[in-house]
Amino acid sequence: MPDHKIAVLGAGANGASIGADLTRAGLDVTLIEQWPEHVEAMRANGVTIVTPSEVINTPVEVIHLCEVAELTTTFDVVLMLMKAYDSRWASHLIEPYLSSNGLLVGVQNGMTVDAISEVVGSDRTLGCVIEISSMMFEPGIVERHSPFDRSWFALGALTPDMTPRIPEVSTLLSRSGTVEVVDDIRAAKWMKLVSNTCTLVPTAILGLPMVEAAEIPEMRRLMIDAGREALEALISVGLEPQPIFGMSAESVRHVNLVEEMLDWLLAGFVLPTTKTTVLQDWIKGRHSEVDDIHGTVVRALSHVGRRAPVNEAVVEVARRIEAREIETGPQNLEVLLAAAKRNGWSG
Repeated sequence: MPDHKIAVLGAGANGASIGADLTRAGLDVTLIEQWPEHVEAMRANGVTIVTPSEVINTPVEVIHLCEVAELTTTFDVVLMLMKAYDSRWASHLIEPYLSSNGLLVGVQNGMTVDAISEVVGSDRTLGCVIEISSMMFEPGIVERHSPFDRSWFALGALTPDMTPRIPEVSTLLSRSGTVEVVDDIRAAKWMKLVSNTCTLVPTAILGLPMVEAAEIPEMRRLMIDAGREALEALISVGLEPQPIFGMSAESVRHVNLVEEMLDWLLAGFVLPTTKTTVLQDWIKGRHSEVDDIHGTVVRALSHVGRRAPVNEAVVEVARRIEAREIETGPQNLEVLLAAAKRNGWSG
């Protein structure tokens, strides 16, 4: 695909890292980002990727989000790495600059694939699950905790007629990690959501890295039960569990599937210092994806007359943090446990 024009819409920690990988592969890549200081830092000094084993600097082509209106060409592939809650408006923003036969790929958390499809059409949409752990606090510098051999993607189409288009994007993302093709992208996205409910917001509420939070026995039980509620929600919407992150097909039939997923993630994809994207957002004073992750579970189970006591508690405490009523920190463990038990969690 050397002649394809590619955009990375959302060049934060993961987006900038993937964009740098594709640029080093000699591809025509434009990064589009909404953090002004980050854009200017990348223009001046390129993207610096700090991994556990090396530091790589890559000059990149990057524009401010507001400069999209100045584009005079279209893109053949757009990899969207915006927050889940930004998916719809971001799809509308980039749609005029997506070629008539182009592809918009939601490389995101949350159930965003249908929102994207509703804007650009299922014939220009692919879904993607991403598992890369990274952090960014300084413009232009990414701490990538998942190097190439521990970065993972799953790709899938919404309709069978789009399956032949998958190799185009698989070839691109294979520059950044392992790529698997899945038959049911919605189920794969839900499985990632199961994993995310265990880690992203609960550990951020405690203000701790994922590994450290999971070592607290009461917290570990709550994290696993949040995932079990999400797995129940997945089944309630008519989907079947499937392996992700390179787990075996037999793993989805294990009675302790959620616990195995959590341990697989913590052992293979994160470092002891890895803070979730949600904790990074809160440190920066930003809104989180709690409603797109835990809220999705609560709504799905509510539709079939069931409660999700742990996920309800996570949403409640997260909203208090975002309202500046309380701060993140280990003291919130008791707050979180109490909220879950009020909702009917047995603990």
